Amino acid sequence: MLSVALVACAAKQQPKMEDECLYSPAKTQFAFWSNVAEQMEVLIYDEANSDLGETVALKKGENDFWTASVKGDLAGKYYTVRSFQNGEWAPEAPGIFAKAVSVNGQRAAILDLKTTNPEDFDKDIRPAMPDPTDIVVYETHLRDFTMSPLSGVTNKGKFIGLTEEAPLNYLRELGITHLQILPMFDYGSIDETTLDLNRYNWGYDPVNYNVPDGGYSTNPYDPACRIREAKQMIQALHKAGIRVIMDVVYNHTYDVMGCALGRVVPKYFYRLNEDGTYANGSGCGNETASDHEMYRKFMVESVCYWAREYHIDGFRFDLMGIHDQETMRQIRAALDEIDPTILTYGEGWAAMSPAYPYDSLAMKQWTYKMPRVGAFSDDIRNALIGSPFDHERGFASGNPAGAKDLMRGLIACPEWSGEPMQHVSYITCHDNYCVRDRIEVSAPEETEETKIRMNKLAQTAVLVSQGMSFIYGGEELYRTKQGIDNSYQSPDLINTIPWENREKYADLHDYYQAMIAIRHAHKGFRLGSAEAVQEHVEFLDADNDQVIVYCIKNLEGIDTARSLIVLLNGSDKAAQVEIPEGKYTLLAFDGEADVNGLSELHESQAIVAPYSATILAQK
Repeated sequence: MLSVALVACAAKQQPKMEDECLYSPAKTQFAFWSNVAEQMEVLIYDEANSDLGETVALKKGENDFWTASVKGDLAGKYYTVRSFQNGEWAPEAPGIFAKAVSVNGQRAAILDLKTTNPEDFDKDIRPAMPDPTDIVVYETHLRDFTMSPLSGVTNKGKFIGLTEEAPLNYLRELGITHLQILPMFDYGSIDETTLDLNRYNWGYDPVNYNVPDGGYSTNPYDPACRIREAKQMIQALHKAGIRVIMDVVYNHTYDVMGCALGRVVPKYFYRLNEDGTYANGSGCGNETASDHEMYRKFMVESVCYWAREYHIDGFRFDLMGIHDQETMRQIRAALDEIDPTILTYGEGWAAMSPAYPYDSLAMKQWTYKMPRVGAFSDDIRNALIGSPFDHERGFASGNPAGAKDLMRGLIACPEWSGEPMQHVSYITCHDNYCVRDRIEVSAPEETEETKIRMNKLAQTAVLVSQGMSFIYGGEELYRTKQGIDNSYQSPDLINTIPWENREKYADLHDYYQAMIAIRHAHKGFRLGSAEAVQEHVEFLDADNDQVIVYCIKNLEGIDTARSLIVLLNGSDKAAQVEIPEGKYTLLAFDGEADVNGLSELHESQAIVAPYSATILAQK
């Protein structure tokens, strides 16, 4: 029989939502929040699938926290919580802030988190990051990166697959600074008991926000395994000099009554329509209410938990436009107390119309109101390759209509970004077409050689822009998803990065690698502040609406070059452009690039080949 001591919550000792289950060998303390419960109890089980072992009544204290302290060593046991409301018991669920769970997340597990740390995890440190605009993010899904027979990975589709030599060497040599991983928290679309069926999903369907997904562990039945292996992955990436960004999906849940948020405190954590139905700004059947005090508290504590417990280095917020601006400011402030170099950025839009005042949401156009919170720039994306919602060409594929928006994107869209680090420059991500497929649908009649030139040109613009650079993993290997623009549950055949292309398209890969090196080598492409961009950047007249001449000048004391000149040609004809007379190192020309220079020039004119970039560094 368990020995139970009930404890009240004093206001000055109000538990964090994170303190839902605090284990020690002598006792385990429970604390759950509910503002609607008439009674609450925690149910304790000896095993993940065993019958109920003990029911412990919880006592309501101040601020609507219900608590109990259970004496004895409960390590290895499991728990759920349920509440009595409106005359009946709600279905039991893992706690809202469960940190370890059974297979498929049905019950929360009780364990000592210290036992999940890999060797020397306490000595793990974040790789140095001098300035946010130094960042080059590489986005991938764990399966995409590791499932191919040619990936060199033994533990395919698993956290520990990214601890192996082949993937670490590849990422390090490519030159990226941050690896953004598609959702790796516990999500609902994959049955962890049937992983042998080889099903695929991106994972944007949260169940337990604060637990790694068991599908990426070598043993989803062991609650500690997924935690330890996720930490091993992060530790290995840190040792390789690469930071880790976690894709978080706080804007909606897999469903409402299938998760703890909906079961423990019905409706509170969600926005409702006037008729009491669930609002649907996410397009997934519900939208969460970040503006509600306790969900805001949950979000803030959740990101801080991942940052402290797992050493996560950044957070990408899915459909960030559903959240309110104040919540994003509070998240930023809380992470600053842990480490100011932890990144925060997201999608500055929603799928549909959220049930909240538009001008208070974390939409892209209000980014400047959320200091050091970034947003993806669909401005530069659409300018370069066209909108994902039509089949029109962009500047990089021959449409001059995108030139003005591209010029705005090159200087990090100051009308909404506030600072360059708030502008995430990109052309593709997991959503919509990859760049090869996007160019294929908008310019199908072009030769493969021309399409690759367009690919290089578009990515060059991203890597020389003043914002933070972002690359969708596999674009450097000319990946295709066979024309599927929403591959969230397509098989590995569609989503896997084609490592077999490493040799066939070596020229494309090497160009990406060289352009990343050029960005790292020249501070002029990452000036870091709106004031510096305004002072040092100008656009020269090319006398051609399909050529942009982007000049970063007066760089003495900032860069090894006195000035940098980038010519972007979005047409099928070569162009000749007047430039300031001087001695230059040619860094990129006609689809080739080299951080050490292709040749030396002493000219007052520059040539830019069709669908390509010319980059000059003045001595």
